[in-house]
Amino acid sequence: MGTSQSSKGPGSGVPMIPPWADGSAPGGPPGDDPGQGGQQGQDGQPAETPTPTPTPTAPPGRWGTTRRNLGDYAQTGDSRSMRRALKGYVRSGYGGSGTASRRMGSTATTAGTLSTALSSLAGGATPDPSAVLDRALLVGRNADEIMDAIVEAVRPVDGTQDAEASRAAIRDALSELLARYENANLLQLTDEQREFAIERFTANDVVRRFELDTGQVIIEKAPTTTMGLARLKEIRSYIKQAVSASFRALKQAGRQLNSGRVTQVVRDALRETFTVFEEYVS
Repeated sequence: MGTSQSSKGPGSGVPMIPPWADGSAPGGPPGDDPGQGGQQGQDGQPAETPTPTPTPTAPPGRWGTTRRNLGDYAQTGDSRSMRRALKGYVRSGYGGSGTASRRMGSTATTAGTLSTALSSLAGGATPDPSAVLDRALLVGRNADEIMDAIVEAVRPVDGTQDAEASRAAIRDALSELLARYENANLLQLTDEQREFAIERFTANDVVRRFELDTGQVIIEKAPTTTMGLARLKEIRSYIKQAVSASFRALKQAGRQLNSGRVTQVVRDALRETFTVFEEYVS
C-alpha cells in the first residue's frame, strides 16, 4: 500500500491546502501552456494579478464521514458505501470540489512539467533550461534508467509527501505506458503515448493522495488483510476510471492534452472528477 500505511491523514485546525500544493493561481510550469503565464489585458498592458483565494482551515472530524463509510465498504464490499466515502472525502474532507482540486494543484503543475519533459526528449517543445533532460545522455540506457532520469528531472525530492507520491505516480504511469504500448520508446513518444502518460500520472497521483489521507482505514477495517488489499485495489481502479472519464469528457469538448495547455486541462480534469464524487447520490 506504500506510504498510506504510516499515514493517518492531515488532522483538523490546519490549512486544507499546504502552500506548496495550491493550484488556484493561473499559469503552469515553465515551458508549459505558452501565453498562460504573464497574461496581458485587452489594452496590451499586463493583466492584474488575481487576488489569492483564501485557504480554509480543516474543521474537527473532517474525515469522519469518509472513514465510517470506508469501514463499511472494507467489511461488506458495498459499492454504495464506497461512493459515499468518496463523496464525504470531497465534501467534508476538503469542503467541496473547488478546494479538493486546489489541494491537487501540484499534480497539475507536475503534469505540465512531465509533458514538456517528454516532448523535449522526443524533439518537441523545450522546457525550462534548468530542468532539461539531455537526450544524448539517455540514448542506449535501459527503460528503468530512463524512467529514473525522468522522475528526477520532473519531480525532485523536496521532503514533502506530495513529492514522494508524485515521484511514484510518474514511475507507475511510465510503467503502465510501456505495458500498454509494447513498442513505445521513452525517448520518442508519440502524442497519443504522451497523453496516456499524463492521464495515468494524474490518476495515480489522485489515488496516492486519497490513500495518504484516508486509505489506511480499508486495511484496518477489512476482515482479513487479503480482503483489505482487494478492496483497496477496487477503489483505486474506481478512482482511476473516474479520472479517465473526466479526461475523455474534456477531450470531447475540444480540450486536449496536446493543445499546449496541459496544466490547465489537468486542473479541469481534477475539478471535474471531484465534482462527480461530491455529487454522488447516496
